[in-house]
Amino acid sequence: MQDRNRDMARRIAGEVARQGGRVYYVGGLVRDRLLGRESKDIDIEVHGVTPQALCAILDGLGERTQMGASFGVYGLRHYDLDIAMPRLESATGRGHKDFEIFTDPFLGVYKAAQRRDFTVNAMMEDVLTGEIVDPFGGQADLRAGILRHVSAQSFPEDPLRVLRAAQFAARFGFTVAGETIDLCREMDLTALAGERVFGELQKALLKAPRPSVFFEVLREMDQLHTFFPEVEALIGVTQEPRFHPEGDVFAHTMLVLNAAAALREQAREPLPFMLSALCHDFGKVSTTCVVGGRIRSFGHDEAGVPLAERFLARLAGGVKLRRYVCSMVRLHMRPHALCRQQAGEKALCRLFDASECPEDLLLLSRADCMGRALCADDEAAERALRAGLARYRELMARPHVTGADLVAAGFAPGPDFGEALSLAHKLRLSGVGREEALRQTAAFLRRRRPRAGGASE
Repeated sequence: MQDRNRDMARRIAGEVARQGGRVYYVGGLVRDRLLGRESKDIDIEVHGVTPQALCAILDGLGERTQMGASFGVYGLRHYDLDIAMPRLESATGRGHKDFEIFTDPFLGVYKAAQRRDFTVNAMMEDVLTGEIVDPFGGQADLRAGILRHVSAQSFPEDPLRVLRAAQFAARFGFTVAGETIDLCREMDLTALAGERVFGELQKALLKAPRPSVFFEVLREMDQLHTFFPEVEALIGVTQEPRFHPEGDVFAHTMLVLNAAAALREQAREPLPFMLSALCHDFGKVSTTCVVGGRIRSFGHDEAGVPLAERFLARLAGGVKLRRYVCSMVRLHMRPHALCRQQAGEKALCRLFDASECPEDLLLLSRADCMGRALCADDEAAERALRAGLARYRELMARPHVTGADLVAAGFAPGPDFGEALSLAHKLRLSGVGREEALRQTAAFLRRRRPRAGGASE
């Protein structure tokens, strides 16, 4: 598919060149190619021909689509290719979308690149010749691993760029230039929509080898408070040095986040899993105290649930995602606690049954251990937990009592059916077979319905 899109880009460039214009690859595609990375997005910018001429070229090559005449952005149906004309943008408000856009095909590469956010994203590559056009030193910054803004005048017009700086730093291992840090520190993020912030957070959590960099850069910029106050609140919250030599809860959470990133490909739900790693210790802010000379945080798992809920609501996380994360926050301490107590099979099965995703819960528990001083019996605990999970999955795969079974046994549905099926499920978790579970469940209903509605003797 990528070869097909590139071939079409070359065909467009050839037609434009015949009319005296030039076509460039722009943005992340150029950056990623120079970094030796694959890029899914192919964006081209068409210089030196009028919009009418470009439309005629595209109409001759396929079925043209258009985002709007004022944007100067086109596409071709059945191709994953963004085709734009050079443009200028002028802020009309404080939001990410509050811009007036002016298309000018004869703007020139310098001014066209000047509207970009960072020098490493302002490079262009001629589609036909491969020539790199680099008016702002993007190649030098790329080699040095530096993220630097292009224009001190236009950069602050889009507050989302603060988050983009943080996620680029995390994904590519860049260092943000001091002058860019200073510029970001003065920018107001309050007008940003939560969905836009969530998009940048998602890229950092799912694509960065060390997602902690995202938050560390925002901390350096003094920009955690607007959308990540729960994370900022972790700074300075002390922990018992015996178990957490890494430092405060913020330091621990960052280590857990990086450990989770190393495990995320194993997760059944990677994004909710990474969010759970971020949120897992939010409750320590309100529960941490000194008891008998030791720093303790009793009940921080439960205390963290409403904080995680509030955090995700601010960023527009869906109901299913919130339920998953809140479940993980509530239960993240339980796996290893049960191992320390040498709990039996039934207790482990009850834990896994309470979890939205038992497999990911064990991964989170493991990441939590990797983010602090590891216990000597960690490997043994991991084996015990995995064995318990295998047993739980085996029990859940067995035939079990359903509402239809109770009806077939002669019981009319009623308010006590829920209690009966809950009993049947508990028996299933205990390893009781279907026939015996049905017998005990039926006996329960007979006791609840001594005169009417029960099965005949």
